[in-house]
Amino acid sequence: MNQAQTSPGEQDKRWQFWIDRGGTFTDIVARAPDGRLTTHKLLSENPEQYKDAAVAGIKRLLGIGASDDISPAVVESVKMGTTVATNALLERKGDATALLITKGFRDALRIAYQNRPRLFDRHIVLPELLYDKVVEVEERLGAHGDVITPLDQAQVRRELGALHAQGLRSVAIVLMHGYRFTQHEETIAGIAAEIGFTQISVSHKVSPMMKLVSRGDTTVVDAYLSPILRRYVDQVASQMDGVRLWFMQSNGGLTDAHRFQGKDSILSGPAGGIVGMVRTAKTAGFDKIIGFDMGGTSTDVSHYAGEFEREFETQVAGVRMRAPMMSIHTVAAGGGSILHFDGSRYRVGPDSAGANPGPASYRRGGQLAVTDCNVMLGKIQPKYFPAVFGPAADQSLDRDAVFQKFSDMAEQIFAATGSRRAPEEVAEGFIEIAVGNM
Repeated sequence: MNQAQTSPGEQDKRWQFWIDRGGTFTDIVARAPDGRLTTHKLLSENPEQYKDAAVAGIKRLLGIGASDDISPAVVESVKMGTTVATNALLERKGDATALLITKGFRDALRIAYQNRPRLFDRHIVLPELLYDKVVEVEERLGAHGDVITPLDQAQVRRELGALHAQGLRSVAIVLMHGYRFTQHEETIAGIAAEIGFTQISVSHKVSPMMKLVSRGDTTVVDAYLSPILRRYVDQVASQMDGVRLWFMQSNGGLTDAHRFQGKDSILSGPAGGIVGMVRTAKTAGFDKIIGFDMGGTSTDVSHYAGEFEREFETQVAGVRMRAPMMSIHTVAAGGGSILHFDGSRYRVGPDSAGANPGPASYRRGGQLAVTDCNVMLGKIQPKYFPAVFGPAADQSLDRDAVFQKFSDMAEQIFAATGSRRAPEEVAEGFIEIAVGNM
């Protein structure tokens, strides 16, 4: 039975799912046809057990086999928040992207607005750019649409062909005054599609507003993140044909899966957390709230004082963008942030152990992470943590492995510095660094 054949009365008798797909864990809340609520928790990545945690969790709650499809006759809707794009941005794991920009402006996004958030710093560290290649396009439209320099289509075709041959499949097209006069951007997009680029982000569609830098930054973010997001959405949707699949956007609203774009996905998971936080707090009688959402890869801090706070131009993980989103401060420090000792100092993150292999305590041979510090110090008790680890996904956290790895690191620190520290002291030191990052 497809969705169109299902009457309103039948919809009430179908399952509904709400899912938070984080970088480390996937949490599911389900409402059964009889109104009963149930929850389920899985590692977001466990390739020996399942291909996708959200789909696997739904199937387990429905009691169907791993190879069975999720039928719209049984499931009314799935609504999901995901940090897939957030974590890809924090860890710089998006798709290789090329920027096509009007000739003479190749460094416009690099130079940007010359903002100095830390005015007295003598050593300025610029954020890492998301694009790998830049092509200066021989073209120029005036502010009133007059053609100053005609578009050199042969040059565009030649340059795009070379980029495609190098393996790039994602392109961001940002031209002067392209937000208003779109003909050159449209022509370049058509050529890119002919050549075989699979992700083509054009500024007049992604961010159709003036200001080259803001428009360009947002278009690059979209090109960089949309492919990884699309792969994930398609993977989930392929398992539940006909089921209504919705994703939380950065602005706190839901959108259909096929309209979910990279630029609107940055704070998908955290935005859902804010909405849930506010509803829960109001139920308890509170209307002024500070939110602290620490996940496996990132930590998100938010504020609520009677209404949702949103921003239109913001910066996340050092990347500027112009898109409506919840006002959230995100840092690359979470339970999965990997611990490093470089011979003289402790560092935490920004790289994350994720769910596979995960922290050392996850029984997959991972590196020490912030979660392991808390296990080492007794702040996380394995017996109270979900038993979803090990080959059969039925074991608790491995404290013995954590103790051994911290003991080894303590010896490494002693050899490098001559300072003898207990494993617990090492763990406490890394916790202080992680807290400082937040």
